[in-house]
Amino acid sequence: MYLNYELFFYCLLVFSLFCGLLVFCSTRSHLLLTLLSLEFIVLVIFLTLFYFLVFYGYEGYFSLIFLTFSVCEGALGLSILVSLIRCHGNDNISSLSALMW
Repeated sequence: MYLNYELFFYCLLVFSLFCGLLVFCSTRSHLLLTLLSLEFIVLVIFLTLFYFLVFYGYEGYFSLIFLTFSVCEGALGLSILVSLIRCHGNDNISSLSALMW
């Protein structure tokens, strides 16, 4: 029985990306859940990029640059979350208003 592992891996990555997008679009109550879904999407994109670079025989330096920027993005999101919790006491997005700032 022949199983095409490459096609299976592509389908798994696309399914993971759509699951991350679904969670990102459906969670609007807490900022932490939104940040976690964004990090999941970034990790799926990193795995896809790394797989394509290895498959076509390129160097992995671009994936390291992408991973560095995604870590900086995650640190920025966590700092915004800590600032929000210190100012408002919770991470509910519904308690925020543009007029409060």
